[in-house]
Amino acid sequence: MSDWTAWRFASPLFFALAVALAPVVYAGLLGSGQSRVRISAISLVRSVSGGRHRLFRLVPLALRVAALFFLIVSLARPQGGNVSREVTSEGTDIMLVADTSGSMEAMDFSLGGERATRLDVSKKVIRDFISGRANDRIGLLVFGEEAFVQCPNTIDYGVLTNSLNAVKLKMAGDGTAIGSAIGVGVQRLKELPGHSRIMILLTDGENTTGILDPLQAARAAATYGIKIYTIGVGTQGEAPFLVPGLLGMGKRFHYQKVNLDEDSLKAIAEATGARYFRATSTEKLEEIYRLIDELEKTEVKVREFTDYHELYTVALWPALLLLLLEQLLKATWLRSLP
Repeated sequence: MSDWTAWRFASPLFFALAVALAPVVYAGLLGSGQSRVRISAISLVRSVSGGRHRLFRLVPLALRVAALFFLIVSLARPQGGNVSREVTSEGTDIMLVADTSGSMEAMDFSLGGERATRLDVSKKVIRDFISGRANDRIGLLVFGEEAFVQCPNTIDYGVLTNSLNAVKLKMAGDGTAIGSAIGVGVQRLKELPGHSRIMILLTDGENTTGILDPLQAARAAATYGIKIYTIGVGTQGEAPFLVPGLLGMGKRFHYQKVNLDEDSLKAIAEATGARYFRATSTEKLEEIYRLIDELEKTEVKVREFTDYHELYTVALWPALLLLLLEQLLKATWLRSLP
């Protein structure tokens, strides 16, 4: 990346010549009041000067001083710089793993002061997390009874965000295959060349299906240096679900228990050298993703190069034009007798 904000004077010592302008001004002022010529008729003076005011005689002096100033600026060699920045970063490979099972329809969270499903809140917080990252390859994996990659790891966050927006409840089935989700994530991440690889697994339940044990899958992840941050979402006790009312009239809330296996989620995180978090509100979930963002900051190195180009003509041309104008005025409109 580059910009044009850098500038400098390559030879600033020439500004010391500015002190020479004072004698020029003094001599010009002194000379303007000492000219004495005896003439026989004042009409001859009027024909030459046109009866101009005495102050107009200072115009050539002002033009000369300004021209000398611009010449000094030109000698100081003003330069503009094109600043180039070389950004190097290994980046982090991140796989976002989101539970889309039926229990994520529970409305015990809120957005904008209104009740919202766990999935909608999770999508919003994950979206914010993505927008805060840079130089990382981020992918999205969803799971229910099955697990599949919704978006491969990419640095095109626009594509990733669109894939996240398309996530729906039960799109991978109604069960909760945490082990399968970890297994698919490991298969994807282990093939990537990055030195730092993490998974952020969000769920509100317990492993109820799939042939892969979650803890065994976590241990496999650890052998590849993959850390798995686990997040358990949901309030304590029974959670409200919006269901059709009696006889199909309107909607009502139905409360039911959702089992969250915190022990397994803690064991998964510990097996990979990561951490487990519990989110019981939208604010807490946002705080958790901010903390993970801080824990997994990507190191970025920036080197700057500046390519300077000469700008002395910007001052030189005005100096020449002012000198030319001075001579033109002295020969015509402001001419004087010898």
